[in-house]
Amino acid sequence: MPDSTLPAAPGATGLASGAENLNPRDIAFWALVREDLATHNGDLLSQGFWALFWHRFGNWRMSVKPKLLRAPLSLIYRIMFKACEWLCGISLPYTTIVGRRVCLEHFGGMILVPVSIGSDVTVRQNTTMGIPSNQARATRPIIADHGDIGAGAVIVGDIIIGRGAIIGANAVVTKSVPPYAVVVGVPGRVIRYRDPAEIGDPPGSPNGLAGTP
Repeated sequence: MPDSTLPAAPGATGLASGAENLNPRDIAFWALVREDLATHNGDLLSQGFWALFWHRFGNWRMSVKPKLLRAPLSLIYRIMFKACEWLCGISLPYTTIVGRRVCLEHFGGMILVPVSIGSDVTVRQNTTMGIPSNQARATRPIIADHGDIGAGAVIVGDIIIGRGAIIGANAVVTKSVPPYAVVVGVPGRVIRYRDPAEIGDPPGSPNGLAGTP
């Protein structure tokens, strides 16, 4: 089922406008930060945690009104967003919708600019999510809940990575992936389907594109 705690995605193409707070709606800011830290094993030195922290901060500041009061927070966000790119090798703009308990495992070479990343998703190093070319700048993927993205994966274009799908290391994915599918290779191809029970779904859950954010 869709994660109702996430703001509605702006459609399967394009990023959100960034004019509102896109953090999950069912949890307060500091509780969300504590949950992110727990997801990263309580490691305050985790680059993934800090990239997520400044992403959450960038969204939280949009709830501060009026714009004049928000201005110093926006300056802090822009500086720290760039610091995360330089020091952590992770680019995750606040206009990407991110669910709960997302783990940015390891660090470096992460260009994470899809429409949205669902809850309980794991993303590893050297991963690219975003546009397929400069001529298609509005086409970006959606990553559904419980996705597992291997190191070096490339996921681009107006596609949906279904609930519980596994994208293997170095796979290049340019077409939508059904829920629970395991995808490997260049170009990516489905080699099998995982048991839905692995992510707590009922056995025999149907394939298709249900369960996307």
